[in-house]
Amino acid sequence: MPPVQARFAIIGLIAGRFHARLAVAASARYIDHARTTSAHSGHFIGTSPNSLGQPMRTTADRIRHAISFELIGLALVTPLGALLFHLPMADLGVVTAVSASIAMGWNYAYNVLFDHALLRLRGRLGKSVWLRMLHAVLFEAGLLTVLMPFIAWYLGIGLWAAFWLDVAFSGFYLVYAFGFNWVYDWVFPVPEAE
Repeated sequence: MPPVQARFAIIGLIAGRFHARLAVAASARYIDHARTTSAHSGHFIGTSPNSLGQPMRTTADRIRHAISFELIGLALVTPLGALLFHLPMADLGVVTAVSASIAMGWNYAYNVLFDHALLRLRGRLGKSVWLRMLHAVLFEAGLLTVLMPFIAWYLGIGLWAAFWLDVAFSGFYLVYAFGFNWVYDWVFPVPEAE
């Protein structure tokens, strides 16, 4: 298969998965609004208490978080990146959309692992400013190593140029992740343990 056709085949596959994720997110919104307090446990239905009895975010909440994070980020980074790097918005749009799809899976897995690590090490999910910075830096470092080869391949640039483009995206998303997660925790707080 010629490289251009292979690119579009990969992009079509990812776009189909992205649309499926949006449908899951819409369902998650309705599930989230239907939370009620259980008479048996005192926890919100749909939360999953951990081994310490602290409620954690539901799967539906985590899906809403990941999708809203990526959609808002895409709306901001695509036009800014095209302007700053003098790249066609269509090419940069493909790179950012594919990167966002990969990042969405990483976002979900990383946040589950990070929350479990917080509970094990600290016994609670609250994050200080320094812990939020560490959270954002570790997220972006992991994502950088995965995305750099794709960016180089799709844009037809060397790994060094792809590295710097990815570093610029990571710098944007580092600041964005810090602010987004802080606001998300404020708008959608984890229910307190009873």
